[in-house]
Order: sequence, then structure tokens, then C-alpha cells
Amino acid sequence: MLANRLSADPGTRVLLVEAGGSDRHFWIRLPVGYFRTIYNPRFSRLFDTVPSEGTAGRNIVWPRGRVLGGSSSINGLIFIRGQHEDFDDWARLGAPGWSYRELLPHFKSYEDYERGESEYHGGGGEFGVSDLKCDHPYCAAWIEAGQQIGLPYNPDFNGPTTYGVGAYQLGIRNGWRSSAAGAFLRPARRRVNLTVVTGAHVTRINIERSVAVGVEWIADGGIHNARAEREVVLAAGAVQSPQILQLSGVGPAAVLRRHGIAVTVDAPEVGENLQDHYQARTIVRLRERRSLNDDVRNPIRLAAMGLEWLVRRSGPLTVGAGQVGGAACTLHAVNGRPDVQFNVMPLSVDKPGDPLHAYSGFTAAVWQCHPSSHGTIQVASADPLAAPRIEPHYLAEARDRETIVAGIKMLRDIYRQPAFRDLWDADVLPGDAASSDRDILDFARSTGGTVFHCVGTCRMGSDPRSVVDPELRVRGVERLRVADASIMPRVTSANTNAASLMIGEKGAALILGGDRRNWQDASERALAANR
Repeated sequence: MLANRLSADPGTRVLLVEAGGSDRHFWIRLPVGYFRTIYNPRFSRLFDTVPSEGTAGRNIVWPRGRVLGGSSSINGLIFIRGQHEDFDDWARLGAPGWSYRELLPHFKSYEDYERGESEYHGGGGEFGVSDLKCDHPYCAAWIEAGQQIGLPYNPDFNGPTTYGVGAYQLGIRNGWRSSAAGAFLRPARRRVNLTVVTGAHVTRINIERSVAVGVEWIADGGIHNARAEREVVLAAGAVQSPQILQLSGVGPAAVLRRHGIAVTVDAPEVGENLQDHYQARTIVRLRERRSLNDDVRNPIRLAAMGLEWLVRRSGPLTVGAGQVGGAACTLHAVNGRPDVQFNVMPLSVDKPGDPLHAYSGFTAAVWQCHPSSHGTIQVASADPLAAPRIEPHYLAEARDRETIVAGIKMLRDIYRQPAFRDLWDADVLPGDAASSDRDILDFARSTGGTVFHCVGTCRMGSDPRSVVDPELRVRGVERLRVADASIMPRVTSANTNAASLMIGEKGAALILGGDRRNWQDASERALAANR
């Protein structure tokens, strides 16, 4: 996104440094390929969290995209911005200019929704967004059952509200994945003022007299440097943006000194404020063989899926991490604002990349929208190739524990409604033995995990302790910005890809001077070049 917008001006030279390689791979481009790529070390770096009480002594694996397009090339494709109040919270917490209404033009500017321009959607951007193209009867039954417990039908989770149940929109255009690489980078690569370096692991930002002057990376067994004439923009994500800052001497002084890193700026909050959605999955076994678990083992049905995709660009090959779902309020919700999000698929599996279960599984997962438990990311070594220490502190706060239990109980209630209760015959997860709240919490702790939404470790704000200001400038270092999910003061209530793309769009506007006319001119030039 940033490389596209900034290189639209032929007078601006842009260098993009990426640790991974090309995104030109069939399983990256095909939406359902998410199940093959997200835990594949060829496309993803697999980080381990510290084992904790909140996860029953387990470590949780965090895959982050190590490929052009980053995590947008391997994510589950669900396209949802989050609650309007999420962004109003950002503004209230010290980020003027980042309220929902102020950000909506940035959301719309990059979006190409298949139904076209509207109050809430963009219709002329580069990033394709489509409605669900796979109509499974049991997903429809689940939506009906959700309405039977009192949730309204929601036809557009990117419209006025996320509250209710319905089908998700996906980052897909014409049957293929929309990613940051495909939508923004690939069309811009023919520009002579844009240079893309892959297979390059960034080791540090070069800082001289409190000014960012360039970047250093390792590639092909050697150390390389590039000097910046204007600015350095860090967009390595919520795990590695704070790590790179700390390796560059910007971070908590005591942590840096412990690892022999010279302190350039004592910035205590670099790596703090870590937030993620902790997800627990419920699974029931269907009475009839109508699960995708069965379809993929049936050569005739499998061939039909391929034919449907080839002819209509629809069907099971066009889905990612979820088909339908919704947002709801448990008894712990505040001011009628949804505090749990659901994600539903007519299949079951332990994790993407593993074989689907042998039985006819149906999955409905839940995560807490607004976790109170915050964690940290700190360098574990001065070695830039070493993984940082990740402590998410999942379920550390009582409210989080109570909410995840309430969300699981709500999913069980939906299964038992008239529209769905006759479709299944066994409670696989949590299982009939998990009857009390304590049982359900133990289940969530022992089987739950990340839903890949880590954010917040370079918090944006107006107070002096915030890592970046509302212009995304790193405090204490000139000519250095961060523009990725790490700047979120609070995690959005839903999937984070749409909001991360918006941060890139808004960040480009800020870098171009904050003048909306300059930003629009550059954006229009970029669109014209892409076409």
C-alpha cells in the first residue's frame, strides 16, 4: 500500500525491503489455499509465545506473513473493519483524526466492493471485496438459529453495525485472493522509482543524532545498507516492528541494556500494549455427511468444487477462515456494544494445514472483541535473527475469562435452536462433560489459541509515553514512522486486515504532508497507473 501510494509521484524514490519472497504461488492466490499456507514456513515465520497459565501451560504458535504482501497474503480473507466505536475509542484515547467518520474515506478509497460505491463502501479502489460465494445449507441454518436466540440478521458487517448474524465479506476479486501485494504492489512494480528487495532480513534502523538515516539488512550472507533521503517507514507488524525498534536502540532502556544494545531513546512502551483475540472453537458432529470434511474425501464432490470455481468463481474454493458469523452481546457487554465475535465453517480441523477430521464436523468459534489482558514483546537477544519474547497474557483478567465462557455458552445455545438442533448428534468440543462454567473455562484455556490479530505494540497517542504520535512519527527519532497494526491503541473488535490496510492508506496521506488534496492526487495517479 505505502509503496504504491508513495511511488505514484515519479519524483519520489521508494525502497521496499521484504524478508520473504514472491507471492506468486497458486495456493497463495486461491482463497482456500489459506489452509495450506498460513503455517507453511515457506510463506510464514512461526513465532512461539511464552507458555502461560491462561493457556494451560501451552505455548501458542503465531504465524506472520514472510512473503510479499505480509500477512495479507496468508490470512483468512475475512474483510471486516470492526465496530465504529473501535476507531472512536482511538480518537478518544489521544489519536485525533482517527475517529470512524474521519477514517471512512480512507477505508473506501482502497476498496473495490463488487456491489459498487455506497455510503459505507468504496467501488473504485484496488483491493477487491466480494460477498460470500459459497452457500452451504448448514451455514444458513446456523444464521437462522442465531436469529432464534434473538440476534438480528445483519446483511453487511461493514455497514452501520457489526451486531447480528450473517455472511462475511471476503478479500476476493474474481475468485482470487486480494492481498496487499496483488492489489497494490504488483501494479506499481513497473515504476522505475520503486525498488523491491526480497529475501532481506532487516536488522536495524540506522539512527544518527536522533535522526533515522537509513536501514540495514542481511541478504545473501552479507550486510547491506540503504540511506534514506526523506523518511524511513517501518511496517513489519506488531511482532517485528517493536523488535526492530528495540534492536535499533529505541525501547525500554533496562531491556536494551540487558542485551547489550546501546540506548538511543528510552521508550518504555515499545513492545508494551500487546493485544490479540483469543479464540475458542466449538465443534459438533453432523448427522448427515454434509460437512466439507466429507466433500474433500469424495472425488466426485471434489471435482465439482473445482468445476464450480472454474466456471462461476464460487463455491468452497473461494472461502478462507470463515463463511458466516456475527457479533453478539453477552451479559458482560457494556452499553449494548457487542463483546464477542463468531466465526463459523461447515468443517472441522485442529488447525489449518492439518487433515480435516474424519467425522462430519461443523465449527463455530468465538473470541472476545475487547480483551482487557495486555501483553508484551521484548527482544530476547541482540541477534536480529533471534525471535523476540512474546507474552500475550491471555485470559489474565477476570472479565476476559467470564466473557469467553459466556460466548461459548451462547454458541451452544445456538446449536440447540430449532433451526439447527436436528442437524447434529454429538457435542465434540467442548464435549458433554464440560457443563459448568469452570469446565468451560478449563476447555478454553487448554484448547484455545490465537486468531492471528496481534496489535498494539507501538501504541499511537498524544501522551509523551506513546510510541508514535497521531502522525505516526516515532517519538524521539526524526524522520521515522511506523505504519502497521502495531500502532493501534486498542485492537479492533473483529479481523484486523481491513483496518491495517486503512493504516497504510492514512499513513501515505500523512507522509505526503497531511494535505488531503496531495494525497488524493497521488492516489488518483496510482489508480491510473494501475489500470
